[in-house]
Formats: sequence, C-alpha cells, structure tokens
Amino acid sequence: MNAPTVVDSVTALRAHIREWRQAGLKVAMVPTMGALHDGHISLVRIALERAERCVVSIFVNPAQFAPTEDLDKYPRQLAHDLDRLQDAGAHLAFTPGVSEMYPAGFATKISVGGPSRGLETDFRPSFFDGVATVVAKLFLQAAPDCAVFGEKDYQQLCVVRQLSRDLDLPVEIVGAPTVRDIHGLAMSSRNAYLGATELEIARKLNVILRRTAAALSAGTDEAGGTEDAAKALVSAGFQKVDYVAARASVTLGPWQRGRDGRLLAAAWLGTTRLIDNVEIPVA
Repeated sequence: MNAPTVVDSVTALRAHIREWRQAGLKVAMVPTMGALHDGHISLVRIALERAERCVVSIFVNPAQFAPTEDLDKYPRQLAHDLDRLQDAGAHLAFTPGVSEMYPAGFATKISVGGPSRGLETDFRPSFFDGVATVVAKLFLQAAPDCAVFGEKDYQQLCVVRQLSRDLDLPVEIVGAPTVRDIHGLAMSSRNAYLGATELEIARKLNVILRRTAAALSAGTDEAGGTEDAAKALVSAGFQKVDYVAARASVTLGPWQRGRDGRLLAAAWLGTTRLIDNVEIPVA
C-alpha cells in the first residue's frame, strides 16, 4: 500500500479533503494521540469500511493533561505510526504541532456536561474540556462524514457523541469494540509502561470486571458488587482503585438492572493508570 500523505497544517489538510470532496469521495476520520497499536488500526479499518478516504490525526493534546500527568513522557513514535498507517491503508496523516492547534492568544474552551460528570472527571477535572475542544477543532478542520472512536475510552465516546449532537456537528460518531490481547487486556498506549509482572496483574482487570458485570446482572447489589470488585483489584496487585462503577450505557447516568449498562473502572499499577469497561448483560 502507498504511504499516507503527511500534512501538519490546517490549510494543507483542507486542501486534500477539498480534492476528495470534489471527486465525490466520502471521508472518515480517526483522531489519535499516536503511539498506534492494534486497537487504533482496527479503527482505521472500520473507517475504511465506511468511507473511500481515511484521515488519521496524530496529536498529543496538552489540553487534556493535568500538570501532574504524563504529557512529557507520553510515547511519541511518528515514524512507527506512519508505517502502521501505511499497512492499514490510511490515506492522510494530520500531524499538527501545538502552535497549529493552539496558536498564540487561543482562549476558547468547550465544556460538555451530561456524560462527562463523574468517573474520569472526579480525578481529571479538566480532561473532557480538553477532549471536547480538540475534537471539535478536528471536526471543523477536516469536516469528515464520520469519525471512529474506540469503546475502550467509553466515557470519552459518550462525551463526543453528546458534543456532536448538542452542537449539530454533521459527523456520524462510530463506536468501535475494544481490541484486547489474548489475555483480554485492553490495548492502550500506556501498556508500554508496564513491566512483565505488572502486565500479569493488568490482565486481571477485565476478568474481575466481567465477573462483576455478570453478578450485577444476576441480582448482586450494585454498591456491594462494585465495592467487592475494587477490593478484588487491590488483592490482585493494583495499588489503588479510582473507581468501579455501573452506569447507563448512553447517558452514563445511574444504572438500572434490566437496562443497558456499562461497568467502568480505573486503577493504578505503579505510576500507570489503566481504564477499562465491559457491558453489563441484560438479564
């Protein structure tokens, strides 16, 4: 396959997409922060099933990192990412610098309520403002017909859907199933931080979540079930659990047994914070 064309300015991005539009081609977008793994590549493949052209953005967005978080050490490997995009068949890589996305004097922030409340926001208060702002910019810059996001970052997916719906953005938001390794660990760029022993512990996260989701569906008390799951994670070797919570699938409001739900969790292994989620079966 041909290597994707690489552009780092909004002007060049729009020029390419304008040519595609003039040719009557449908455009899909996959927003990423790079350090691409099999999960990201699955998003590209889904995008190519829905459109004739795929643009992948690679931008480590400083607006969604708190001062105490890992912005400086977040993995950056552009050459490797471009090789992976070539193998996947992506057509265009948009790789803007910080000054292109947030030029001098930038003073606008988008804040989404609803599904952004609680969970990640309890521990990363500015995170979804940063996500919503950069996603809105990417949609306005590229004007894609659809954009593909992984269900692994489930709360983020719900926030992006709310953003698109509330602002009447003409972009179809496509949720893609979480890609996992053979042990069930959700693919994540931050998995690269984990040593062999930590990986063994990390692979227990989805096992405990699936077991808990099945118990909740079968009638286990929600508060007791999620508390037991948090204790099980600590017993498995996680140092700290930020949350284990059952939520309604679409709104992320309170979950009701018999309705579509998600069980979401965030836990720490050393200095690495892992998140995951599983569907709560409808009994």
